[in-house]
Amino acid sequence: MSSASPAALGSIEVELPTAFHPGWNRLPGVRVEGRTLAIESAEYFFRLESHSWLVVEWEKVRDGLLSTHETTSSAVEQLALDFIREHAVPTSDPALVLRTAYEVYGHLFRSDLLASAGLPGVTTDHLRMLHEAATLMALNKVELDGHISNIGPCWFFPAATSVVFGLDDDEGRMLDELYHGAWFNEHRRIESIKAHAALGGRLVHGCQAKADQTGGVVAPYGAAMAAFRRDLETFKKEWIARVYAYRVEPVR
Repeated sequence: MSSASPAALGSIEVELPTAFHPGWNRLPGVRVEGRTLAIESAEYFFRLESHSWLVVEWEKVRDGLLSTHETTSSAVEQLALDFIREHAVPTSDPALVLRTAYEVYGHLFRSDLLASAGLPGVTTDHLRMLHEAATLMALNKVELDGHISNIGPCWFFPAATSVVFGLDDDEGRMLDELYHGAWFNEHRRIESIKAHAALGGRLVHGCQAKADQTGGVVAPYGAAMAAFRRDLETFKKEWIARVYAYRVEPVR
């Protein structure tokens, strides 16, 4: 694992297909201008010890994995793991990670699923919140030994979205429940496993039985989850409070 201070990563700038909500400017180190998203790592990250990620070109995942089916001898997790082994490459370019994540979550939180999701009250605005926050969460990182090496405000999903989108507590909890699992029935879980191969692993929630503001990360297969949970417990309350400190009255 490479070691770096937040300042060592410097500025991250990426142009995305659509403009992010201007409320992202409320978080320290984040600047949104049109379709340009910029992050000053020294201000944004709570912890930054690694600046290398594993990615697969989204087009390869879309064309070569999403349409495959598990069998009695090859579960979907094995299909994803084999695909990652064959196609993933390391990158030190966080902009590439963000562009890849934008495609992953644009697919997972696409609006045409609303009609069949059975989630009354969920709108395209909520999907936009999920899409944008999850894109930034892709910069978070967990090592194989379970240590959380990179973590920023978007780890704490409801806190960050409450700040950015001006959500009240009830709507923040509702969005957290969507992220935590209500959106993902078994069909969606399988789709999620396949799509996250583009980010080198599988989505792991910090939450347990219910959504409790501990977000998640795309973790490598084989990461030590017990150590992951212990590490998360050491800092989550303090850093959640730091994110909420930037909250303002709802303005949407």
